[in-house]
Amino acid sequence: MIVSYNLKGVGDTLLIVVKNSEEKEVVSERKGDVARVTIKETGEVVAWNVFMASEKISKLEGNGQINLTEEQVDKLNEVIKEAGFDATVEVDNSPKFVVGFVKECNKHEDSDHLNITKIEVDNGEELQIVCGAANIKQGLKVVVAKVGAMMPDGMIIWPGELRGVASFGMVCSARELGLPNAPEVKGILELPESAVVGSAFDFNMDVNA
Repeated sequence: MIVSYNLKGVGDTLLIVVKNSEEKEVVSERKGDVARVTIKETGEVVAWNVFMASEKISKLEGNGQINLTEEQVDKLNEVIKEAGFDATVEVDNSPKFVVGFVKECNKHEDSDHLNITKIEVDNGEELQIVCGAANIKQGLKVVVAKVGAMMPDGMIIWPGELRGVASFGMVCSARELGLPNAPEVKGILELPESAVVGSAFDFNMDVNA
């Protein structure tokens, strides 16, 4: 589940994305200041929009993807119920941009530029990610946007498939992360050896240090 809030860019609306609805027809039902978005064919909930959100949920701050406190989640569910929807939402606040270690990197059999990687992201957890960066290689420490991450440009990371191979995340460049003074050269951001695998990525890091 992705929660985002951007007062200047979007207005006073809390956006909660539950599932990927790409290439599916969706419908919206609004009750008061709450709208529920569902897949038309199945009725599956894919998103919630809470309008005038700051008047209902205190201390909302952010410029994109945000983490809600337990108190804010409780209030959110209260707002949804008071609007007349019999539903609750559960929020995952685990880091979505983390330090990863490239354990394996092999050429994609059906591509001249893609690589299939196995990247450790935390306590032995490994993700298979298809990556097209020229500088990807075994042994690097990199920034991984896990499934459920919202990139600075608003793109959401979902499970995908590239040339027939499943991919569960994205290995990021400094420019994709929106880092200040990001180098113009293409390629993923290579982190120092001291970076701790599984730790949340620090967006305030100086990539030129």
